[in-house]
Amino acid sequence: MSGRLYSLGYLTLIMSNNRQTSRQLKGKIRKLLLQQNIESGLAEIGRMPARKAINPLFSFLCSLDELLKWRAVTAMGEVVDRLANTDMESARVIMRRYMWQLNDESGGIGWGCPEAMGEIMARNESLAGEFWCILISYIRPDGNYLEHEVLQRGALWGVGRLAHARPQLLKTSVDYLHPYMQTDDPHLRGLAAWAAGALQNKKTEVILNQLKDDSAELNVYLDGHITRRSVGEISKNALQMV
Repeated sequence: MSGRLYSLGYLTLIMSNNRQTSRQLKGKIRKLLLQQNIESGLAEIGRMPARKAINPLFSFLCSLDELLKWRAVTAMGEVVDRLANTDMESARVIMRRYMWQLNDESGGIGWGCPEAMGEIMARNESLAGEFWCILISYIRPDGNYLEHEVLQRGALWGVGRLAHARPQLLKTSVDYLHPYMQTDDPHLRGLAAWAAGALQNKKTEVILNQLKDDSAELNVYLDGHITRRSVGEISKNALQMV
């Protein structure tokens, strides 16, 4: 009996230590993501074993702290890209985890998942080749359409991130962005205009010209920074990419 109690006590101690270690790692990564020198923070996270960094980063994707959320998206892209270079199947598992979170059957919401998918595929060509059509399906009415507007914003950002990094993959998908460029939500209009700038055709150019004087503003994460832009400003910049 005493031996059994000892074993249970030892197991409890191990589990307690593991939880404490997990909390410590999460706190460390959070601190690195929020430090002023973000490049140094991302570099240190990049040196961590990928399997240890993934779960803390995943939890930050749904943070109400906008800066923490977006920097976690960036870090996730770097970590999964590096993982894919050594263990592609594990990287695929992570992509499927995002897909499951965005599935109604999961019972989850999927905050931050399409953004992370876009960031990962912008960095990794092999994963982009396998999963780009899944990301596009989230903005397609005839696909895995996301009805929640906040998730739609995330999907549009993910599509835009991938479109600017690998436009050749999404050239035939630009028409799916047009309805979002004409919606009442300025966040959707602005993000769709930004994404479409990398994939322009004649109809896209017409709509962008219609949006040039749109003064509605939104926060958008570009080049590692959260900036306040008007839809018109984004559209003008997009037109310059023609």
